[in-house]
Amino acid sequence: MDQLIYIAAAGARETMMAQAVNSHNLANASTPGFRADLVAAQSAYLSGAGVSSRAYANYQGLGVDGREGVISTTGRDLDVAINGEGWIAVQTQDGSEALSRRGDLHIDSYGQLSNGAGQSILGQSGPIALPPYADLAIGADGTISIVPLGEDPNSLVEVDRIKLVNPDAAQLVKGRDGLVRAPDGEPTIADAGVSLISGSLESSNVNAVESMVRMIELARQFETHVKMIRTAEQLDTSSAELMRMS
Repeated sequence: MDQLIYIAAAGARETMMAQAVNSHNLANASTPGFRADLVAAQSAYLSGAGVSSRAYANYQGLGVDGREGVISTTGRDLDVAINGEGWIAVQTQDGSEALSRRGDLHIDSYGQLSNGAGQSILGQSGPIALPPYADLAIGADGTISIVPLGEDPNSLVEVDRIKLVNPDAAQLVKGRDGLVRAPDGEPTIADAGVSLISGSLESSNVNAVESMVRMIELARQFETHVKMIRTAEQLDTSSAELMRMS
């Protein structure tokens, strides 16, 4: 009975973890450029005499879903979407570098360029800061050009270039803050092969319908594990009553 309870409890625990990941993905179904987390179930068999047939459930993270989201045109000058593979380098709160595909850019009162989540966009030599301007354009290579206030409309000035990178996807890890990083945490190298589509945004690659169906499936799996625990408890109680009768 103890073995049945432990196996059922392990399955319920791992199902709850998978449900948490699925719920997180579903909550970001409308977040621009979001890449879903992947998990998969694995059987963990015990070794030893008499226990080789027992298997515990184990959900393991498989990294980030590499599928691209849908790119839609917004017409906004500060909206950018990565064309194909690649990432935008951003600065986290602790000053380290992370990677994101979120392209809904904004400029705060200090002229700092950041995305919709508040992370500063990195340029060639650090976070990008823009002076007051009358017009702005972001090129396919990430180059930011402006028309300074009071200057001729045809006098474009290159201010900085957004750091675009494309490291090996198999080496990337996703943190609890939803940002992707290199495994050693070191800054990545800019890649001239990554290009942007200005005036557009990439949607999340989360399929809301699939996530809802998955949520129902995981809820039913959890209920099954709980029923197994209750069944084990009933069997244990019945066995104890039989022993008292004998």
